[in-house]
Amino acid sequence: MSFVDTPDDYPYAWYVRPVLALLRKRLGGVPEPVKLWARMPLAFLGFQLMQRALERKASPLDGKLRALVRTRIAQLNSCHFCVDLNASHALERGVTEEQLRDLAIFRDSPRFAAAEKAALVYAEAVSGEAIAIEPELIERLRQAYGDQGIVELAALVGHQNLSAKFNAALGVPAEGYCMTAYGIAPPD
Repeated sequence: MSFVDTPDDYPYAWYVRPVLALLRKRLGGVPEPVKLWARMPLAFLGFQLMQRALERKASPLDGKLRALVRTRIAQLNSCHFCVDLNASHALERGVTEEQLRDLAIFRDSPRFAAAEKAALVYAEAVSGEAIAIEPELIERLRQAYGDQGIVELAALVGHQNLSAKFNAALGVPAEGYCMTAYGIAPPD
């Protein structure tokens, strides 16, 4: 449970309730961060719209890269829920368990392509306290993803930092989506 309890009978806005009902049906429950965001209905809707825009199939950043970037940012922000959920998505999108285990040391790992490493270096630089982006990093990103890809990578990093910091600040725990994220084999 997070630092803030949201009771089952919380009076969510009428236009948020259908989204929550859909999640209950699809997932068997509503994830804790969704309950917390839904307390602020307009922010919740904006957050969801941004999520959908960043995760669209037409993005110049493939799903595997987006999942790697999101998981790394979650690690940097100590967001246990985000690591758990994004590692689960990463495995669904072709990231290997070995890549997940090496994600914190991606610079020295042979398991990542040069373009993936450039995106992860950028994500770390943008997620730090003082943003310092080297021009040669931008050029590597431009070669790999184009200008539109750089813009979308910046938006993805910003969105995931918002999510991870929100969840970490409220003590949202992992919900068991991906035990691999913690170096533990999933139960049978």
